Amino acid sequence: MDDLLAQVRASRPRAIARLITLVENSASAMETAVSTLYSFTGQAHVIGITGPPGSGKSTLVNELAKGFRRQGAPVGIIAVDPSSPFSGGALLGDRVRMRDLAGDSGIFIRSMASRGSLGGLAEATAAVVKILDAAGFPVILVETVGAGQAEVDIANAAHTTLVIEAPGMGDDIQTFKAGILEIADILVVNKADRPGADRTVKALEMMLHMGEGTVVRHHGRVLTAAGDQPATHGVWQVPVQATIATQGAGVPELIAAIQRHKAHLQATSDWLAREKERSWREMEHLLRANLLRRLQVTVAPEKREALVTAVAAREMDPYTAVAELLAQLSDTTGRAL
Repeated sequence: MDDLLAQVRASRPRAIARLITLVENSASAMETAVSTLYSFTGQAHVIGITGPPGSGKSTLVNELAKGFRRQGAPVGIIAVDPSSPFSGGALLGDRVRMRDLAGDSGIFIRSMASRGSLGGLAEATAAVVKILDAAGFPVILVETVGAGQAEVDIANAAHTTLVIEAPGMGDDIQTFKAGILEIADILVVNKADRPGADRTVKALEMMLHMGEGTVVRHHGRVLTAAGDQPATHGVWQVPVQATIATQGAGVPELIAAIQRHKAHLQATSDWLAREKERSWREMEHLLRANLLRRLQVTVAPEKREALVTAVAAREMDPYTAVAELLAQLSDTTGRAL
């Protein structure tokens, strides 16, 4: 493992691929890798790309990677594909869609199966981001599973979140539902050569910039929009960018908007705020996972089954059952929880 981690720090693609495979399949390997590499992370700009299936996320990621490469930056790409709820398999189709990037040694692509994980990301995505960060990729693109309203975990995993929409994919009001719109740092209307694209752009702009004094919720925070005026006093005005990814149209302008957002984060306290939020979410997830693992190891399966049966039969409420499990765990470990 030590030799493998050293090779990862030297940006060896084969070593990076091997370590990611280990991390995906072993919780202990994930802990070792993250613990060893963590001090070398924190340099990359993590860009999340989400949106509904069919909006052109993979094609846009392909063009963004080529655009960043033209500027000389190595690019890491993590593409999360949905797993079948029946067989557990995944197509990993992004490897096919991004095949024209294969000959570039400055690009590393990893497709990951979601493996039933909710929120649009795979369980190991955060660890893989750290591996690519420690391996020296200054730009990391993370494409999520085609997202609905609830699949917004990318907002807690990325510095800059792109939400991709496409015209002709349903009622415009669907675009404005809570969740997806609120996590966007940049809204992208892809397939802008389709009929109705201008209407989609204007509708999104109207929602974001309805005039001075309008309250806009963004990442759970209340911001005050100021029409089309540039950001002031640390407030980022969410832009709407039109692209035609299949032709590369609008991609340079989108990259410029991404770089402006990065500069804004670094010029304000938002970069640190997002790092703290991301760190807490990761710690919260690890606490939950470790607690469940300890419960499974220390509380007998018969006891867990008895409690589940009692709750299902309405002989015990779930709060009391959880309290009893925690009490058993505390008794077994000799430490109070």
